[in-house]
Amino acid sequence: MKLSVVVVVYNMRRAAARTLFSLSPRYQQAIRSEEYELIVVENGSTRPLDPEKVRELGDNVRYFFLENAGPSPASAVNFGLREARGELVGVLIDGARITTPNLLQLSERALATHPRAIVCTTGWTLGREPQNWAIARGFDEAKEDALLDEIRWPSEPYRLFEIATLDGSSSILGPIAESNTLFMRRKLWDELGGMDERFDQPGGGFVNLDTLERALSLPGAEMVLLLGEASFHQVHGGISTNSLPHQLASDLEQWHIHYQNLRQQDWRLPKPKITYYGTLPENYRTHLIEWANQQTLARVKFFRDELERLRAQADAATRRVQELESARPEPPSPSRWSRWLPRRVQGHLRGAL
Repeated sequence: MKLSVVVVVYNMRRAAARTLFSLSPRYQQAIRSEEYELIVVENGSTRPLDPEKVRELGDNVRYFFLENAGPSPASAVNFGLREARGELVGVLIDGARITTPNLLQLSERALATHPRAIVCTTGWTLGREPQNWAIARGFDEAKEDALLDEIRWPSEPYRLFEIATLDGSSSILGPIAESNTLFMRRKLWDELGGMDERFDQPGGGFVNLDTLERALSLPGAEMVLLLGEASFHQVHGGISTNSLPHQLASDLEQWHIHYQNLRQQDWRLPKPKITYYGTLPENYRTHLIEWANQQTLARVKFFRDELERLRAQADAATRRVQELESARPEPPSPSRWSRWLPRRVQGHLRGAL
């Protein structure tokens, strides 16, 4: 067993079913079922998955239900890490994320590029606008189902990019605040000590951000960002991704305070050197081209605005010079000099003029 994948689920029957299918041998490409195991950890759900249906996904699937689980997924992740038998281990802290079909085999290959590689993907949300805003405008499970039917998922899996938006923790080429599909060698997970279970708030607060930050701080660690592979968050009433915007703002403030209390510092976005690995399916290239165009247009707008600013400054300077010129007093005429200059000086002035 070379690879273990840990997935944490909590009260998400509909979303988890798609996520687990997307990680199963029926969907993942260029990797055989005997090469990896899928560890599903149900974190004390009141509406749990049917264990038999989960196991029907393949002989490589193991299901665990945690009794008396806390509200944070951190302990469930660590339970899965202890159960993992692979040399390489991937973690999905949120079981509501559909993945792309080459995620596992490319993660495995990317881990081979560096002995201390931290393999990540970008995170996306289903829907053509940020999911928090979409939900506030009426986006729901039925509309999400319709989008998935529109692109004929799972038959055409990479069309997920057509109906998705980058989530707030990702940018298309990095840096990223967190990865919802995080892969490392078991030795690195052990060195890291798994996730910090002191992040005990519902949903874990900043635990996923903290985990990536600490992993990248390990000596010799190198971030490898997969191109063309990703995870796509589904509507399920989650703590952060599905919160209404005003609630999310409040939650983020509380989570940051909790992080400050634990780490005695502000959280800052990691900006490591990034190695890119993967392929560029057509649907992903479209997003990449659109992003590049937006960057170009933003740069053009910046230069145009800067030129207008310089022109305005030049015009203002010209007007000021004109005002000063018009306000300059006329020199006194010789007839006026005679009134107050001595005769000898008047004579010199007349000669000079």
